Amino acid sequence: MSIRDSVTASKGSRWLKQVKQSRILYLLLVPTFLMLIAFNYWPAITALYRSLYAWDGAFYQQFIGLGNFQEMFSDPIMITSFRNMALLTMGWVVIRVVFPLLGAELVFNLRSAWAQYFYRVIFVIPMVIPQIVTLLLWRFMYGMYGPINEFLRVAGLGHLARGWLGDFDFALPAILFVGFPWIDAFNFLIFLAGLIAIPSSVLETALLEGAVGLRRIVMVDIPLILGQIKLVVVLTLINSIREYQMILVMTNGGPGWATMVPGLAMYQNAFLYGRMGYGSAIGTTLFVILLGLTYLNMRYVQSEIELKA
Repeated sequence: MSIRDSVTASKGSRWLKQVKQSRILYLLLVPTFLMLIAFNYWPAITALYRSLYAWDGAFYQQFIGLGNFQEMFSDPIMITSFRNMALLTMGWVVIRVVFPLLGAELVFNLRSAWAQYFYRVIFVIPMVIPQIVTLLLWRFMYGMYGPINEFLRVAGLGHLARGWLGDFDFALPAILFVGFPWIDAFNFLIFLAGLIAIPSSVLETALLEGAVGLRRIVMVDIPLILGQIKLVVVLTLINSIREYQMILVMTNGGPGWATMVPGLAMYQNAFLYGRMGYGSAIGTTLFVILLGLTYLNMRYVQSEIELKA
């Protein structure tokens, strides 16, 4: 037996010994892994399989190969939905990175610890409000006699009033505007934690070098919290590409197809039109897009710490 084989055998025996010593803990983990496989991994695997069938979700099933994918990429509704998804995703990535980062910078640079705590609480409180409440409130605000149009009329700009969510030109921008001023509490906390973790010696050195204000943010803060920025970008991509609840509540994809997105098309085809196979094909396509974008972000966007490692 070679030295390499003996080392491998030694590692294997140590691993088996550790497993044996912790066998109770491993047994306690078994139910969790079984449920994870049953409710998370198995549906994803079956979706890939079902995407190759014309399937109604119950009885009818016919193998059609890539027929669902061919129909999807030739369907004008789906082409419009992917375009809308791309526009919304690009907008949401900018919004959910830039504005929470600015909010975190403002709070981080407050000199009073009490003021930092106060504003941190103010920014985080919206997390406890159910999303459906926020969406219904914004839908009311966009109504023909909602606060936005009433303000325009009072300001003498009544000619600009419109049914924002029913306008082909303004429905998608209106969706993007939901949540103004766009300081997402979760992203805000991630950025604030990253800023707090920056060593004080680095900030003091930057101050001595004259890096203050916007210059310090660009040259010091952003490179050191690029890991947090990367995390927020990945989470935003995931949430944006699979998003359909907001569109369902606000416009249901209308007017026409003006705000249709693939996630909503997947839901409608699978659960309203009985086309589970076609819905599975849309879901599989979204998974591939997400996997590719996440890989590119993780592979080519690296923080200073990652580069040095």
